[in-house]
Amino acid sequence: MEREEAKKRVEELRELINYHNYRYYVLDDPTISDAEYDRLVIELQQLEERFPDLKTPDSPTQRVGHPPAEKFNTIPHTIPMLSLDNVFDEDEFIAFDKRVKRFLNIADKEHIEYVGEPKMDGVGVELVYEDGVFKVGSTRGDGFIGEDVTSNLKTIPDVPLVLKSDSSIRIPRRLEVRGEVYMEKKKFAILNRRRGEKGEPLFANPRNAAAGSLRQLDPMITAKRPLNVFFYAAGVVEGIKFKTHWEFLKALEKWGFRVNSRSRLLRGVDEVIRYYREMAELREELEYETDGVVIKVNRIDFQERLGSTSKAPRWAVAFKFEAKQATTVIRDVVFNVGRTGAVTPVAIFDPVKIGGVEVTRATLHNEDEIKRKDVRIGDTVVVQRAGDVIPEVVSVIVSKRKGSEKRIVFPESCPECGARVIRIEGEAAHRCTGGLSCPAQLKESIKHFCCKEGMDIEGIGEKIISQLVDKGIVKDIADLYFLRKDDLLKLERMGSKLADNILNAIERSKETKLEKFLYALGIRNVGEHLARVLAREFGSIEVIRELSVEELMGIREIGPVVAESIYNFFREKRNNQVIQKLLKAGVKIKSERVEKRGVLSGKTFVFTGALSGMTRSEAKKKVEELGGSVAPSVSKKVDYLVVGSEPGSKLDEAKKLGIRIITEEEFIKMIS
Repeated sequence: MEREEAKKRVEELRELINYHNYRYYVLDDPTISDAEYDRLVIELQQLEERFPDLKTPDSPTQRVGHPPAEKFNTIPHTIPMLSLDNVFDEDEFIAFDKRVKRFLNIADKEHIEYVGEPKMDGVGVELVYEDGVFKVGSTRGDGFIGEDVTSNLKTIPDVPLVLKSDSSIRIPRRLEVRGEVYMEKKKFAILNRRRGEKGEPLFANPRNAAAGSLRQLDPMITAKRPLNVFFYAAGVVEGIKFKTHWEFLKALEKWGFRVNSRSRLLRGVDEVIRYYREMAELREELEYETDGVVIKVNRIDFQERLGSTSKAPRWAVAFKFEAKQATTVIRDVVFNVGRTGAVTPVAIFDPVKIGGVEVTRATLHNEDEIKRKDVRIGDTVVVQRAGDVIPEVVSVIVSKRKGSEKRIVFPESCPECGARVIRIEGEAAHRCTGGLSCPAQLKESIKHFCCKEGMDIEGIGEKIISQLVDKGIVKDIADLYFLRKDDLLKLERMGSKLADNILNAIERSKETKLEKFLYALGIRNVGEHLARVLAREFGSIEVIRELSVEELMGIREIGPVVAESIYNFFREKRNNQVIQKLLKAGVKIKSERVEKRGVLSGKTFVFTGALSGMTRSEAKKKVEELGGSVAPSVSKKVDYLVVGSEPGSKLDEAKKLGIRIITEEEFIKMIS
């Protein structure tokens, strides 16, 4: 890129970044995802490094946040509340560690001691205490001047109004302490649901909900919002000197401040990377949103020697997780028909990368969700991919509407078979009434039947299934066992060897476990876990077919809705005919009833946090071998919650329900 072209792009980027800073910090209404914002800033930084004469003091790369909103009084920060530089992978963190050592003149083979803290996705604040009494509190603002939100901060239960005295450490004459105000994910969902019921605009995410709640002119509104705060840094501290950041965090706890229990003292790069990976794994289980970890040099004298740039300290860095969200434009909506007949709207949008994966479509769930979020074709939306789930549309950026957007209308007839589409009272989903005469339902049923967790028939993918159904060769799942080589050779791109491989895979699948067979049948509301429970409780398909709703509900994990689903499935004549046809084709189902004589007979366990002595799957296997069962989530039917290191929200749920909580050591004694 030539200098003139670079100059033009730099001006464009600065204008864009300043606009998005204003939307994010002042209006609490961002129009792009954090990942896209980061990309804009990185591009600007790279151009300014390549053309140093284009760098100016007022560039967004030299600033933090945005000037305070005019509706608030302002408070200057004694020490600027700087932003953090980001690293996006392990190699970049290793490079950061080398820079720190080079600056401090420390040998590369030596280890720097760091402190790792979850990077909260909330609102930065600074609170000032004089002789232990809370005086004023402000937002980060532009890093130099913040908004006075003292009255609002006083409504947050986590904010100590008077510091606790502790014999081991005196209270400073003046203490400026920094923290992050946030809203838990569950509380955010409840708040948004209530706002939707009242017809009020929804918050885009927990961070925006926290910011909007903290920056209210009326503290009574803030008081009604479920806000929390973690404290993690110092401004000015008069009267006490600390040697390390870790020592300061421990002092904060003694004074009554809430410090994140997942903060960790780390020695060297290897421990930092292990901590980063561990937190990335726990990310979805945490009760709050986090987009990475903050890594800080522990020694205060090292921090002072390293100093800061105009924007960020040289002794700390944000080690970011892969992005969960992106912004894109919906171009169309199609309707997919699942194996249960549910007609699901799917948004088709411009390709975006989320968590390292390119996505072009996302579920809109159902009509109620579309109306609640007011999603339209042509809308600019925030798309999310949490963990390994199907991407979903989180929210609409209404400010980007042009007036040409179209409302989404559900079809009256099935897009696959033309049968009537209805919505049963009390259900959120629209359903095709075509049953197994609907090719889409049959195709999805076959796909589910053949999956690894089901009958594990390799080689039969979507394209082959479509041809088998479209050509009328397979009319139900049992027909797979009556396929001949000639049938397969009629399909496109089907060779003799592939046909033999598929027939061999079908033959191998005839010997199966009851739990896999039950899962493969695709009974509504019966996943892998419940299929295993049914198999081990009753032992044979013949017994399960004859169970009443009451008998099914006698099992801990089965409630009335699931019991009705199982009962109704086996009362459907067509389903029993297919099962008989499978048995006639030679499918042999291994009985799996477990005589519950083990020490864990009849006991249900849930695990949370990381186990040190075994993997979760090993622990689960051990429980089942000893007659117990493992549930995926906490409920009243659970007997024990086994707590590893860094437990998640399951721990709080278990405490509320009065479930017995045991350590990993206690669990090991129990199974020994």
